[in-house]
Amino acid sequence: MVDPQLEPVTPDPKKLRRTALFLFLVMIVGGVVILKAYEKRSQDAAKDDRPSFLTKISERKDLIFMQQDGEVKDLLSLRGKVLVVQCMPSTEIDPMTTEVMKRLEDKYRDVEDFALLTLMIDSAEESAVKNQLAGLATQLGASLPKWIVATNQRPTLHKFIKNEFKANRLPHEAEGKWEYDRSLVLIDKNRHVRKAVVTQKRGGAPYVASFDFVQAQEWDGKGIKTGTENTNVQQLEVLLGQTIDAVLKDEVETLKKKNPATVLYVGIGFVLLFVMLIIKSRKANLPQRL
Repeated sequence: MVDPQLEPVTPDPKKLRRTALFLFLVMIVGGVVILKAYEKRSQDAAKDDRPSFLTKISERKDLIFMQQDGEVKDLLSLRGKVLVVQCMPSTEIDPMTTEVMKRLEDKYRDVEDFALLTLMIDSAEESAVKNQLAGLATQLGASLPKWIVATNQRPTLHKFIKNEFKANRLPHEAEGKWEYDRSLVLIDKNRHVRKAVVTQKRGGAPYVASFDFVQAQEWDGKGIKTGTENTNVQQLEVLLGQTIDAVLKDEVETLKKKNPATVLYVGIGFVLLFVMLIIKSRKANLPQRL
């Protein structure tokens, strides 16, 4: 039953037009603000050569491992150090990345918050693992505490490498040969997996590079130039060193930069304002009690 004391109110066309115009202006202003903020962020990103964040290794996804002296540790115990991680089987030593690791060891020998980690992906039975690790460490010339050679059970380690390092494939053995991502992995002091960022001289989005020396070698084979006097392999090693220096020096400053979500929050704020104005407008047109 309709209350006889209520009667519909005829909307005032002028008020409706004013409300519509106001909402239209709010949308225009909000759109311009968001667009400008996005353009500024794009310009800043094009000039930003800070190492890129790929992912963060959470504490609940930590990796427990045995190292070459038989001691059992975990990746969390290395928090506060910048790590360069190499993955490979003990039966197929990768000469290219191993030479890079040796040069990094020599360069950062006196830097306490830097370490190298080789993860052996072909662990043997538990009783033989310690000797297997010690043998691989000897072949690499790796000695504690600067260069750790470690492993875990194959399924656990392989899954960790694929999921946490974002490897391009799950390590596995096929026809007697190991298939795995040979890229070196850079982890900062706060357990972020980082990549290098190369700004473009002609503008545009910067190039984000993984430390894939196999790919760099393929580019050299195809005659692709770097724009420098270095080969692609040499230039990638230079880029790795620059990225290590950056995260050693000032990863805390990186965390203090403006949150990219700020622009999103501004946009959400304008949308909420728009919804509130619509609700207010509808309430104004409800039947009024006499």
